[in-house]
Formats: sequence, structure tokens, C-alpha cells
Amino acid sequence: MTQSSSSVTGRLGEVFGAFLLLGLTSFGGPIAHLGYFRTEFVERRRWLTEKAYADLVALCQFLPGPASSQVGFALGLMRAGPLGAAAAWLAFTLPSALLLVLFALGASALGDPISQGIIHGLKVAAVAIVAHAVWGMAKNLCPDRQRAGIALAGVFTVVLVSGPLGQVAAIVVGALAGMVLCRTQAETGEQNPLTMPVSVRAGNLAGVVFVALLAGLPLLVWLNPTATLQVMDAFYRAGALVFGGGHVVLPLLEAEVVQSGWVTADEFLAGYGAAQAVPGPLFTFAAYLGTVMTPLGGGLLGATLALVMIFLPGLLLLIAVLPHWERFRSWSSARALMSGANAAVVGILGAALYQPVWTSAVVGPLEFALALTGFLMLTVWKLPAWAAVLALACGGILITL
Repeated sequence: MTQSSSSVTGRLGEVFGAFLLLGLTSFGGPIAHLGYFRTEFVERRRWLTEKAYADLVALCQFLPGPASSQVGFALGLMRAGPLGAAAAWLAFTLPSALLLVLFALGASALGDPISQGIIHGLKVAAVAIVAHAVWGMAKNLCPDRQRAGIALAGVFTVVLVSGPLGQVAAIVVGALAGMVLCRTQAETGEQNPLTMPVSVRAGNLAGVVFVALLAGLPLLVWLNPTATLQVMDAFYRAGALVFGGGHVVLPLLEAEVVQSGWVTADEFLAGYGAAQAVPGPLFTFAAYLGTVMTPLGGGLLGATLALVMIFLPGLLLLIAVLPHWERFRSWSSARALMSGANAAVVGILGAALYQPVWTSAVVGPLEFALALTGFLMLTVWKLPAWAAVLALACGGILITL
């Protein structure tokens, strides 16, 4: 093996190992996942700068699909090329997908006190992770009055306009405010280049494939309504038309699989409950649905097809945009725009820290003490995120029993 191929193999192993650990320990939903990623790849591994990471988060928040999975895919792509992107997605997605398939097959039981305590502790761990992310990003991305004001405006926007529309509106407002208020910082600030090995040709091809599948699958179903095409169309459309990811995709999935009679309402709700208790992206709920639904007879075939089709549109869109992104970021006006958008992302994270992360986890003084412990583990003692997750999961058991 040559030195260059050995280096590539080493980076692939590094990417897969890092994201597998995150896939096993990243509880708390997409906002918490972005906090885990920041701790691991900005602070500990230093794969990219704080500003470059915030730019990437802002880009993925703009696009339809699962934002945290898109960020992970892009980080793997940056570190080890296309195979690294695939390794990052697979390692981050596989643990929760397998757990949900096992649950669908009847191999999981989450009703005993110890399991409930673990889940409770993991929710509190998400509080510490998100608080750590907000604290660190605010120091780096909101260092002056203008950007602090933009972040505060982002909080108010998300609070007043609920749902994914509020997140997109906050970023748009922040970007427009940045164009006016952040021009001086953009002209003097560092550009933080972020190299993505995607050619313009590959990006254009990904965009064409995205549109072709979105428009072509319904046509194919109309011409030849086979079960395979119907499942592909339903899950691809759900992944392509949702902004915000996570919980936002659930109404679309319910309309596709429950109202069509593929899955009963009870099965759907049971799977949704299980999806809250596993790490990794909530989009892996599709693996559970694919296992229990009737068109393809369920099982691993249905799980695999549903899982791939719901993630595919978001990843195709990301690949389509990336070749043009670095050139866009090099313009001074674009840097001012991104400065405002990055500050708005801090505001979005701050709002999410309260609702739903804090309100669903911190229900008493013991939970507050546990969350503060996790925050100190990350900020003062500089422990890795997975260590805080394990410690708070054990703490959840103790305060539940």
C-alpha cells in the first residue's frame, strides 16, 4: 500500500470511528447533534474553524432535509472525500436505524424504571450539550453589539414564528441585517476557507438527479403503481419537502404511511416514541416504518429502502450547492451576509436551548443540578461529549429510582 493510499485509508477509519461514536451517543435531536459535532470537530479535533462550522450549519439550515446529517455528511466529505462522506453518514445513521429495526421486530422494551431513567438522563445531557454549544458559538460569532443584537433578534423571530418557518425566517433576517451592520467586520475578517472536493459537474449532476426523482417518481407511480415505486416516492418526497428536519417530517410521514393504510396509527406512535429514546438522527424513524409497513412485506428490505430514500434528497441538494458555496463565501458582501446569518444561528440555538431542550428535560432541581454538572464537564474539565452523556445517563437512573 502506498503512503497516499495509507493516508486515505487512515482518514476513512478516523471519520468512521468518530461518527460511529457520535451515532452511539448523540441523543437530543438535531440541535443537540450540532452541539456534539462542534465539540468533537471544532474544539477537539480542529478539523475546521468556528466560523467555517457556523457557515456550514447555516447552509444546511437553509436546505430541505436533516440538517445535522447534512452537516455530518459535509464534514466527512471535507476530511476524506466522497468515501468519507459515505462513511460519516453510515456510521452516524446505522446505530439508531438498527435499534429501531430491532424495536419494530419486537426486540426492544422501554418500559422498566432503569430504561426510563436512562432516557431521562439523556434528555438532561442534551441540555448540557446545547448550552455548551451556545456558549462557545456566542463568544466566537457574536463578539460585538451588532452581532449580539442579530442573535437576540433571531431568538425573538423563532419564538414568535414557530416551526421551521421561524428558523428560516431568523436566518434570512440575520443575513439581511448582516449586509447592513457587518460590512466592516466582513472586510477585515478572516475567510476561513473550507475545501469540499466536489466538482461543478458533480454538483450539477446531483441537482439534476434531485429534480428528476422529485418529478419523475410520482409519474412512474402513476404509470406503474408497484409497491417498490410507491414506497420510494413516499419517502423521497417526505425527505425533499421538509425544512428543519427531525420532528417536522413526522406529519408528512403520517400522511404517507398511516392515511394510506401501510402502518396503523398505534404502530406509528409506538415507533415515534422509540425514536425519541435512541441516539442519532430522527429521520431513522423511516427504518422502523419500513420494517413494519405492509407494501413490501416489511423486514430489512423495507427498512433499507425507506431509510435511503428519506435521506437521499437532502444529501443530493447539499452536493449540488457545495461547489458554488466557497466562491459565494469569498465575496465581501457574502461574508457580511454570512456573519449576520451565523449570529442568527446562535439565536436559533439559544431559543432551542429553552424550548424544547430545557423544558422537556429540566423538570426539577435534581435535573438542574445534573445539567449543570454536564455543562461543567464540557466547559471547565474539558471532557469529551460522550463522557458527559454516559455520566448523565447514570445520573438519570439515580434520580429516577
